[in-house]
Amino acid sequence: MNCPNCGSHVSDGSLFCQNCGTKIEATPEQGMDNQSGSYTQSENFGQPEQQDFNQQNYEQQNYGQQNYGQPVYGQQNYGGNQFMNPQYKTRSIALCIIFSIITCGIYGWYWLYKINEEVNDLAGEPNATSGGLVILFSIITCNIYMWFWLYKMGDRVGVIKQKMNRPAGSDSVLYLILAIFGLNIVAFALMQDSINSAIEAGV
Repeated sequence: MNCPNCGSHVSDGSLFCQNCGTKIEATPEQGMDNQSGSYTQSENFGQPEQQDFNQQNYEQQNYGQQNYGQPVYGQQNYGGNQFMNPQYKTRSIALCIIFSIITCGIYGWYWLYKINEEVNDLAGEPNATSGGLVILFSIITCNIYMWFWLYKMGDRVGVIKQKMNRPAGSDSVLYLILAIFGLNIVAFALMQDSINSAIEAGV
């Protein structure tokens, strides 16, 4: 290399020009050897930083592809309020029964409406008969339609239980028998219990 001041040839590793005494600065292509104190050529200058930068970009681009940040909604078999289905809230069965008795059955109709909508949605049948029509048909048919409705709801509750990996059983027959004996509110309580379990499991 040459001295930047006088142009004289300076041997590699020299810190000062032998002719004029000018201090020789290291060029970008040279690195300093900390142990010897001399400047040496580094072929891998800057590569460690570049590798770290590339690794960081790779991790950012692939973040979320290996089960990172998966949505909670729709997960099954986790249980607990941490994974609770955000679309619905659990209800106290005891309070629903008490309110139905206090209001002479008025709250029971509202309870029926909510059960119908939530069971249909959780079972994957959102276009099934709406709760309003169920109430109307039950009144028109003097509660006979209620028997048919409870039987169908038993099938849908069975679907919900299967999503939670639980035995479906014969809920349809059970709900129908309860309806025949005028124990509709007991069937409501059983359905609400299944709904609460499904919400907590994040179905």
